[in-house]
Amino acid sequence: MMEFFVYNGKSSREFNVVINEHTGYNAPERDCEIIEIPGMNGDLTLDNGRYKNISVTYKCGISYKFADQISALKGWLYSNIGYHRLEDSFEPDYFRMARVADTMEPTAYARARAGQFDIQFDCKPQRFLKSGEEVHTFTAAGKIINPTHYNALPLLRVYGTGSFGIGSTTITINTADTYTDIDCAIQDAYKGAVNCNGNITLNSGDFPVLKPGENGISLSGITKIELTPRWWSI
Repeated sequence: MMEFFVYNGKSSREFNVVINEHTGYNAPERDCEIIEIPGMNGDLTLDNGRYKNISVTYKCGISYKFADQISALKGWLYSNIGYHRLEDSFEPDYFRMARVADTMEPTAYARARAGQFDIQFDCKPQRFLKSGEEVHTFTAAGKIINPTHYNALPLLRVYGTGSFGIGSTTITINTADTYTDIDCAIQDAYKGAVNCNGNITLNSGDFPVLKPGENGISLSGITKIELTPRWWSI
């Protein structure tokens, strides 16, 4: 099978790109500050609680109508500004959020009928599991299992008014027009374009996270929760 990647909804196969190698299995660097104290052996580290972006490179070639294909490929890649979804055939169960990083420097052969080049993406550190895009529906108390080693920040659609709990975190929906969306990654509550942060109370002071392992779900007055977990790894 010819390896490929899909970026912002379009596949590299559409440009007859052959991928020979990729660096997607590398791990991101933890963001830590190193502190040196005179008279004390060794360094102290201050962990900033996050991972840095990671570079993912695809080593590619085109063996047919290189000049035309590489022009179309560059037009596609460099016209998409900002972060977009990136997935590939090397790890079909995962995707990343990525942007095209450095300039491309193709090497053409045989009157531009064939050529080689690298495509480098600047990626956010998470490798998101596609299984984390599945919606889990709760109409009564239950539980959800986080299969990873990392806290996930779910997207919630909460129907009605009342309180609900995820793990040790509880939220009260004071008023609602049918439902309220709560995005724990950006810490925002809304319905469509309407901001709903003033309609909720964070009883525990924080937005919910799904910790590794079992997380209990409770409902009081709330009729239904649709939970998209957003599992991720590195």
